[in-house]
Formats: sequence, C-alpha cells, structure tokens
Amino acid sequence: MNSIDATAASGNDIRSVLDPDLQRIVEARHHDPFAVLGRHPSAGGEVFRALLPDAESVQIGEDGPQLSRIPGTDLFECVVEKAAKIPRHHRLYWQSKSGRQGSHVDPYTFPPQLADFDLYLFGEGKHWHIYRILGAHPHTADGISGTLFATWAPNAERVSVVGDFNRWDGRVHPMRVRGSSGVWELFIPDLPPGAVYKFEIRNRQKGTILLKTDPYGQRFELRPNNAAIIVPEDSFQWADGDWIEARKSRDWLHEPLSVYEVHLGSWRLAEDGGFLNYRDLAEQLVAHVKELGFSHIELLPITEHPFDGSWGYQTTGYFAPTSRFGTPDDFRWFVDYCHRHGVGVFLDWVPAHFPKDAHGLAWFDGTPLYEHEDPRLGEHRDWGTLIYNFGRNEVRNFLIGSALFWLEEFHLDGLRVDAVASMLYLDYSREAGDWIPNKYGGNENLEAIAFLRELNTVTHQQFPGTLIMAEESTAWPQVTRPTWTGGLGFSMKWNMGWMHDTLLYFSKDPIHRHYHHDQLTFGLLYAFTENFILPFSHDEVVHGKKSLLYKMPGDEWQRFANLRLLYTFMFTYPGKKLLFMGCEFGQGEEWNAATTLEWHLLQYAYHSGTAKLVGDLNHLYTDIPSLHKYDFEPRGFEWIDCHDAPQSVLSFLRRSKSEFAVAVFNFTPVVRHNYCIGIPEPGTYREVFNSDSVHYGGSNVGNSTVEADPKPWMGRSYSINLTLPPLAGIVLVRETPRAQEKNPESSEALDSQPNSTVE
Repeated sequence: MNSIDATAASGNDIRSVLDPDLQRIVEARHHDPFAVLGRHPSAGGEVFRALLPDAESVQIGEDGPQLSRIPGTDLFECVVEKAAKIPRHHRLYWQSKSGRQGSHVDPYTFPPQLADFDLYLFGEGKHWHIYRILGAHPHTADGISGTLFATWAPNAERVSVVGDFNRWDGRVHPMRVRGSSGVWELFIPDLPPGAVYKFEIRNRQKGTILLKTDPYGQRFELRPNNAAIIVPEDSFQWADGDWIEARKSRDWLHEPLSVYEVHLGSWRLAEDGGFLNYRDLAEQLVAHVKELGFSHIELLPITEHPFDGSWGYQTTGYFAPTSRFGTPDDFRWFVDYCHRHGVGVFLDWVPAHFPKDAHGLAWFDGTPLYEHEDPRLGEHRDWGTLIYNFGRNEVRNFLIGSALFWLEEFHLDGLRVDAVASMLYLDYSREAGDWIPNKYGGNENLEAIAFLRELNTVTHQQFPGTLIMAEESTAWPQVTRPTWTGGLGFSMKWNMGWMHDTLLYFSKDPIHRHYHHDQLTFGLLYAFTENFILPFSHDEVVHGKKSLLYKMPGDEWQRFANLRLLYTFMFTYPGKKLLFMGCEFGQGEEWNAATTLEWHLLQYAYHSGTAKLVGDLNHLYTDIPSLHKYDFEPRGFEWIDCHDAPQSVLSFLRRSKSEFAVAVFNFTPVVRHNYCIGIPEPGTYREVFNSDSVHYGGSNVGNSTVEADPKPWMGRSYSINLTLPPLAGIVLVRETPRAQEKNPESSEALDSQPNSTVE
C-alpha cells in the first residue's frame, strides 16, 4: 500500500483522497496498523506516517524532516529520499494545538515481539506462564525500553491501548493482531511502570466500542476506579527459602493442619477506620495466629474485585492482589513474613464464575468470549454472575495460569477452590428445562471436570507440597482421589455434611438432643472416603444464620459451654480444622464485612476463656500424634460407644501407630458421675483437656487421673470410671513410663500440658 502518487516522490504532494487502509486507520478500525503507520518503502525513498490526534506539527528528530497533515485527518505523512540516515526506531517530536510539546519513539517501527511458540501453547491451552506473555510487562526491544501489551480478543476488529499517556484516545495506540491466535500486541516505547491503562475494543461484527480492563492485569486502581496499572519487573527479595524447600517434602497428610480463615478488610481496621496495609496486617495477624496455635491462614479472596460487599468472590483481577491493602510487593511481604514465622498461607480462589461488570470479562470483545453465550450454560441466575466456558483452551489456560501465578509469584501454599459443586453439575441450582445435558444426556459438566483434573495435576506437578482444596457440598465421588484412578485430584475437601449436621445438632435444646444422636454419628460412615477439612467458615455466620455463639441454645453460661464443647468435638474428630475469624473468641454478632471484629469482647471472661480454649485445643491437636496422625484413615479412629443416645454421650479413641487418646463428650448440662467406658489397655489415664475448666469459663468439674480397672466393658478388656462435666468434652491419655518416652509416637509433649482442671 502506498498513499503517495508517483508524482509525489519529493514528498511535497499528499493525496487528498484516502485509500481504504488509510481510511480504516482514521476510523480506528484497522486490524494491522503496522501496515500503515511507522515507516515503509515508497517510490521516492521511505514514507513515514503517524496518527497524532492532538498534534499541530510533527517532525522526525529534533531537526529532521517535517510531517504534513493529510487534509481532513489527524494523519501526518512525509516521504524521505535518504531515510537511511534516520534511526530504525525514530523519535517523533510534536507540538499540540494548545502549545504542549512532547516526543516519543514511534511504536510502529518494531517487529512482532511475542514468540509464535508462546501463541501456539496458549492456543493449545498449555502455556503455564501465560501471565508473563499477556497483559502489560516492562520490555526492552532493540535496546529501547518501554511496555509490551498483549490481550486475547479474537472477535475484535481493532484493539487499542488507552490511558492517561494518550488521553484515553483509542486512535493513538492501535495494536496488531497475531494471525488466527486472536492475540493482539503492541510495544509502546518510553512508557514506564506506574501508568494506568485499559484496552479499547471494537467488535468486528457490530462495531461496538468496549472499554475493558486487562484480564491479566497485575495491579489495579483502588475501587471505584478500575484501570490496570503497569507493574515493574519483580525484584522482591524473598527470605522464605527454608519454608519453601521444607514444604516440598512435608507429609501434610499425617501432620496437624489448622486453618484460621480471614477477611482482611474486616479483621482489623486502622485507627481512622480505613484498611490496614498488607504489612501491618501480617505482623498483627501472625502474632494472633501464633498465639492461638493455628498452622495456616486462609484468606477470603484478595484477587481484585470492584465491590466490597462481594467479599472478593466476584473477581475481576485474577492476577492481582487487591489494592485495598497495598501493592503486590506489600502482599509478597505479607506471605514472606508469614512463612518466616512458621505460618502457611492459603488463598480462596474463584474459577467457577465472574461478575457482569462492564469493565471486566463479560462480553470482552463484544461476544461471549470467556463465558457461554447460552444463559443455560453461561449464567448463574442466583448469583447474577457468568460461568466460564471451560471448553475453550484459552479460557482454561487463563484460569490455570491464574492458579499457578499465585503459587509462583506470591509463594502461596495452596488454593481453596470456591463453589466446586456449581462447576460439576450442569443443573446446579436450576429448574427443569433451564439447563442443557451433556453429550451423554447426563447432568455432569464434562468440560469443567476435565479442567479441575488438569488444574490439580498441573499445580501439584509444578509446585509440590502445595494444597488445592475443594469447597464441594455434594456426594460427588473421589474428589480427593488421584486423577489416574478417576478422581478429581484435590488435596482436601471441605466436609460440608459434617458441618451442617453438627451445627443442626448443637442448635437443639439438650433435652431434645437424644432424638438427634445420629446427626453426630452419621459422619463416621463417610469420614474416610475423602481427605476432609472440618469447616466452621464465614458462610455459617452471615445472612441471618447468627454467630456460632448464638446458634447455641440456653442461657449465657450454656451457650459458651456449648461453644466450647463444639470446638472440642471438632478438634478431636478426624479431619483437618478450619475456623473463621471472630469465632475463636465467641463473637456475639454476625460477621459484618463493613466493620471490624468485636475485639473489645476479649475483656470479658467467657470470651477470653473461649480464645484460650481454642489455643489450647490447637496445641493439643498438634502435640498429641493420635489426634492428627491418621486424620484421613480408618485406623486413626475407633468408637468406644456411639449408642448412648439416652444420655447424649459419645466416646471414641483416636490412634497413631502406638499411642491413643480417649475423647468423651457430654452433650447435656447434667454432671454424670461414675460414667464407665471400656478402654483397650491398663494403666493410669490422665485428663489432659477439659472444656469445662475454670480457665475457659467452665464449672471446673472433671478428673485428674484415673486407674484402669481390669473389668471388661463395651467389648474391651479394661474400663475406667469418669466424671463427665456438663456440656463438655474431655481428652485423656495413658501415662507412659519414662523408659518408653523415646518412642517418637509417644505423647512426649504431654508433661508440659497443664491439666485443664484445677485440682
């Protein structure tokens, strides 16, 4: 293409009638601006073109040839006979109509910057580091520094980078499309980190103009603004190498794992009522978590999101920690600080759906690109969100790339995958006729299943020792079994059935509990079919469900006693543990994400006693191998008696290889004296925990030590008589002779455990 007449070899006569390519540039709808702008051979030498809407005059170099405006347009053009003297990547100097002056290296002199192999892998859905390719990244081309932009918009006619640097004018920086890949790219010289930007997209079919934030953006403006921000190359100095190395070989299946679930925006606030920075949060949160004995923190989604009230579950920035609490490096510091102090960090991650916000992924290029077009496949009507099209390679790559990004760039120890059940079933929360069966006629979402298996396979291969956990509330089989056996490949699964049954039981007045005894025992029928986490999560203390404390029946004393009993049951039951913030001290009000926790309650004995109980339970769970060694295996659990519904009492053993602990629970406010249970071995049994201890606000009824009687009971060779405190759980261990204390499976830490009752 050449817009210069043969008679215009001198560059003085500019055509007054534009050819189609120039016309498309002027109208901002050309798919390949590099074919027009920049420098190109011509009959008279080389033609130089630039589109500068705000310019009055333009020239090459400080004293080079002047470009002339093509009449009626903002295109400037000239022909230079001896252009060899002009640098390959020439600098344009311009002056605006208002007198402003500036210069920039012409972006349209650079060849394509993205490798064909990267585009191929992305098209195949196999580019695990796609976040290094798409988005905006500091880049050097031919010795010139700037920013390389790339985005996927296969149904666009034109895509431009817009921002403050070009007055948000989509005509200034149109991108080039890389063939059938649907990827658009542009290297903008001189543009430094810190600049804000979006993509302006013109749809090919309808000509609709959309202004979209970067799906791969790694930092965003603080809401309500939503432009992406160019981030500098990562230069953060990590100091958690020992933690990361140890994690690779950690036997997490057989180690204690206790999680403190946190919403950073409401855990604590600054003195002025604003958000704390990630760094301040790290120091305060780690101190709290360490005091209570939790091994890990789980963050409600901090992936960037526009609406505070979504708690992060309506994500728009899948590669960016929210700016509410600071910069990406601030969050790196948060994780690094946690690791250096022995605390792991999990992130709640949401690949099931995304919001309809106009600046986000919805109809990204004017078509349903990331989502399904048919709302029967592509919309969650209950949530007002859109469902990912897991059948598209590029969409799966986007999501798996996001998961790997958090594990690699921020050293996270794992992800909790939200709303897995909604991904597995095509008819999830849908009426008949409002869903489309799979190719076999079933309700299973085959594409989502394949995605989840690939997600778990890739993350575990790339980052050994990290954990991927499923929030999955149905009876879907083998959620936590290997993919090669037909499972989904998750590390663990939230035990929603246990949580629901247990809370329902505890909501009953103790006088009626004997009618509901099976709600506590039923869970053991499936307790070892998956690797379960026992969750008392944020979902259980909002939307009118009441706080855990106020789910409990009775007066104040009984409510707190029930809560302490609930936690004791949880920490001795098979499975890893998770407790939402505020529950550790018995917050009275429901969780309110718009304000901070009720920390002032810790000045009261019942609340401070509850916090002390949670801390002691965490240490008990950690220090006694039998309480965690076989959390996922039947050999770690034995009923002593699960049939005493008339008295609402349960008792069981937790086992490791050579040790065991005895747990007994009285779910009524009645003290039970001389309560006999069978035990497997003779000896002296010491009560090492009692939720009725005066230290926790209890009535201090209990046992110190008891001697086993050779009287057979409950099918066992020995028995012990106990005093069962009201609405309480107790834990006993057999005292080990000094000669046997070298046994690594022994409860060696118990000598340092104070008896929870006062003698």
